[in-house]
Amino acid sequence: MSSQPKVSPQAIASKRGRLADVAHRTAQERVEEALRQAILGGDLSPGEPLVLGELSAQLGVSRTPIREAFRQLETEGFITVVPRKGAIVASLSPREIAEFYDLKMVLEGYAARCAAATLTESDLTKMETVNRQIEAASEKKDLRRLLDLHNEFHDIFLRSCGNEKLHTIVQNLVMQFRRFRLILAMPGKIEGSIRQHWEIIDAFRKRDPELAEELVRKNALYGKKLLLRELAKA
Repeated sequence: MSSQPKVSPQAIASKRGRLADVAHRTAQERVEEALRQAILGGDLSPGEPLVLGELSAQLGVSRTPIREAFRQLETEGFITVVPRKGAIVASLSPREIAEFYDLKMVLEGYAARCAAATLTESDLTKMETVNRQIEAASEKKDLRRLLDLHNEFHDIFLRSCGNEKLHTIVQNLVMQFRRFRLILAMPGKIEGSIRQHWEIIDAFRKRDPELAEELVRKNALYGKKLLLRELAKA
């Protein structure tokens, strides 16, 4: 009868450390998601302080995963960590919005130019389906669904452009400005984007890279003007 192999104390400690790390990351992710939703939903306003002790009690976690969640949410543009003051919900200036859309125009425009030659019939059909879903969500006034679908529409040609690094950069950029772009999904504003999406699909079907780039840049400029106009009203 063979004896069971002995497990060293070091191996046991290592395994326990890995398990603790998984549980710890899960707590951090729960905090991140809770704060994202609170900020996106308007429950936490720009400039509002995020107090560690209060969040710890409300979310039922220790302060460590909250601090780590702060670091992640800061990279996504949801919060700002101020030295000696702590974390606050981030706000945006007109300049920051303009810079975001200027980058979006250039990067997505280039992606559209590249994708004009690589998009498949399945991709184009998917873009048409998504734009019809945007129309349906618009009638239901489902703002978050609208924004998700709008991002999905653009993601189709970003994935097809053949440049994974570009796709990742745009994804990260869009995530940082997500909560402010909810304004673009409001009734009376999304309709312009829907019309432009049909024009973009038509340009892709014509395999016209110059026109596709021009229309995608025009779509980003439309968003920039709308958001700056709404910010000026606030």
